[in-house]
Amino acid sequence: MSDPEDIRGWQRLDATTTTSGRLEQGDPARLAALGVGHVINLALDDHPEALPDEERRLSAEGIGYTHIPVPFDAPGEDHLAAFEAALASADGPVHVHCIMNWRVSAFFYRLNRAAGMDDAAATALMARQWDPRTSEDPRAAVWADFLNQADR
Repeated sequence: MSDPEDIRGWQRLDATTTTSGRLEQGDPARLAALGVGHVINLALDDHPEALPDEERRLSAEGIGYTHIPVPFDAPGEDHLAAFEAALASADGPVHVHCIMNWRVSAFFYRLNRAAGMDDAAATALMARQWDPRTSEDPRAAVWADFLNQADR
């Protein structure tokens, strides 16, 4: 099966890691068909575009689930630490999502910088989804600050 590029913000990072924005009702089965073993969700459950009963739907497909609700206006170091731990302990290929793939891309930017990736390469990877440092969205400022913590 080929990557479901019609899922909002779909991105393959490597052979075992994919990311996206929101998941829809039929997506858990599609992820299972790709061999995804674990999903990490960074979105809030009460977002109007969140998939209802996501954990149950994924479990029905044999996919593990970790939910790390990251408020869009308040990403924190505690969220990043929980994300790192979830990635390290996940079984099988991992899919990470939020609503737009903005939270996810920013979190991977931070992990990539911590792993030694230079800023230009980490930014280019993140910018496939967005770059809060150049975004005109007023909500992006808190995310630009979050990114800047990578170099501290």
